[in-house]
Amino acid sequence: MDDSPRRAGAEPVQRVALTESAAALLRELTAEHGPLMFHQSGGCCDGSSPMCYPVGEFRTGGSDVRLGDLDAGLPDPVPVWMSRSQFELWRHTHLTIDVVPGRGSGFSVEAPTGHRFLVRSRLMTDEEAERAE
Repeated sequence: MDDSPRRAGAEPVQRVALTESAAALLRELTAEHGPLMFHQSGGCCDGSSPMCYPVGEFRTGGSDVRLGDLDAGLPDPVPVWMSRSQFELWRHTHLTIDVVPGRGSGFSVEAPTGHRFLVRSRLMTDEEAERAE
């Protein structure tokens, strides 16, 4: 996460959000696969799409940054990770995970559903970036 100083008393800003459509699909997928997580790598082969995996099936490490957790109305939050190198380029970007009709990557759990997750992004304001978790 960002190690920049925060103003005293300022609420942290979330770097990630979720549309209700994506939350609904996550609830369905969690019922089938158990707890899930996202990884946004920025690489080739659907690298611009967030990849959804059962927790434990994608290993994160020192080369990854946890952007935050999504509340999809599940018992456990859904963590969102990004490669550190991609984070350096996107550190001032807010990401919203959405879902659209189409075929996702064969590695992402939504692939057989006829839908795919995608990221909608916007630049954060300077104040938001300063307060981001």
